[in-house]
Amino acid sequence: MSETDRHPTEEVRQPEPPLPEDSGLTLEEYLAMQQAIGHPTRFRILRTLVANDELSAADLKAAVDVESHNFHYHLDELVDVGLVDKRQRRTADSQGFYTYYRPTAMGRGILDHGVEELMRREREFNDAYS
Repeated sequence: MSETDRHPTEEVRQPEPPLPEDSGLTLEEYLAMQQAIGHPTRFRILRTLVANDELSAADLKAAVDVESHNFHYHLDELVDVGLVDKRQRRTADSQGFYTYYRPTAMGRGILDHGVEELMRREREFNDAYS
């Protein structure tokens, strides 16, 4: 049957809008979060923060073992899209401030219900058929 012989039996359905009208974030902001976590270094940074709740920049950098200039670039990307919070605090024995990072609720959610959920499902599938 040629392409011209086909007759559509029904119209193509359009999907529902992805977000409610009163959404707190735009579609572009959600997609930026997804894109940010799609990079292996940023994924490792976010996973390490979720596992530890909060880390200083130095401890986090040592844990993910990334060169300094790359580390700060990727960490800033996660902060910019709202997956990681950055805060500074002064310690009692210090004259300066220390910077600490922690995952946001959105950071925890996108990690737990995104890529890691897919990995859990694959593991369960493999266990079921092994």
